[in-house]
Amino acid sequence: MHRLKNLQEKLIEKNADVLIVQTRPNVYYLSGFDTDPHERLVAVFILKNHPPFLVCPHMEVNQVQSVFTEGKIIGYSDTDNPWEKIAGHLSENNIDIRTAAVESSISWARMQALELMNNSISFIEADSMINELRVIKNDSEIAILKEAASLADKGIEAGVAALKEGVTEMEVLASIEYFLKKRGIREMSFSTMVLFGGNGGDPHGNPGDRTLRKGDGVLFDLGVVWKGYSSDITRTVFFDHVKEDDRKIYTTVLHAQQKALSLCQPGESVSLLDKVARSYIEQAGYGSYFPHRIGHGLGIEVHEFPSLSAENHSCLKEGMVFTIEPGIYIPDQTGVRIEDDVLITKEGHQLLTAFPKELTIIPS
Repeated sequence: MHRLKNLQEKLIEKNADVLIVQTRPNVYYLSGFDTDPHERLVAVFILKNHPPFLVCPHMEVNQVQSVFTEGKIIGYSDTDNPWEKIAGHLSENNIDIRTAAVESSISWARMQALELMNNSISFIEADSMINELRVIKNDSEIAILKEAASLADKGIEAGVAALKEGVTEMEVLASIEYFLKKRGIREMSFSTMVLFGGNGGDPHGNPGDRTLRKGDGVLFDLGVVWKGYSSDITRTVFFDHVKEDDRKIYTTVLHAQQKALSLCQPGESVSLLDKVARSYIEQAGYGSYFPHRIGHGLGIEVHEFPSLSAENHSCLKEGMVFTIEPGIYIPDQTGVRIEDDVLITKEGHQLLTAFPKELTIIPS
């Protein structure tokens, strides 16, 4: 696999002997195997000068064999110590590990297990070398992300169709997820949000038993996991009519998003996307009500590298996929967010999400 060879080259550059990957998204990215390991170890070991190997519970071996063909699969039972099996494999193949590249999220217990195999082992961080690969999507990944975005659009359609006076946020949420699960979606990419009226004033509010009233804004934020990749969309609509203050807020958010999107092209600074949208919202008098960054990377994880904030001075590159999602939130009064999934192309950008963004009033 090209990804594994690329990382072997990175290990040579950094004079490290092994890259140990044990987070679910990175294991999937490098092996094609996706599972929630719970407390058990599932890890890919990429060696500088030897074939890689994958460690997993025996109960997963059959599934792993169908996708991971680049190296040995080491299975273990719940009564085994997987680190002893790893040490045995290294010893049998005369592999000496002095420097290991590890993810920043590796546990202290797993660090200690590595040190028991070699008490002089040293560690370097692996996140940056993996992020450099994952941030640029290939054609296959882009095709899947487009499908995931289209399914998110359909989720918004289902939510809008469920709106009626007196319905609760949770009832609309249930309609969305039932609709999507009937179409093959096993997992949402995060907890679906449906927020009415003043509840939308909390950017990450929790849906509950608030009922829909005439004049309410309705904030939908949802995404799906499709073939291992995530989507993320936010739309805000209004029920029966829109109050003038809400109309002004909506128009401000929409124009701020359009300004950020106009800059989405290879070579543009990430920080500028945030600064341009934030400046527009500030000039409209709502600066203190836009408390979050303009967006985030999107791929296997719904929130992944890079962070699209004013502090990120890196440049956009062809193949990057991320969200652009300005918002204005006035606690207990109203909230508006508009979010799209964006692909950077050679010529500029393409929106992967397509649900309409013009101010929409849903009749009662």
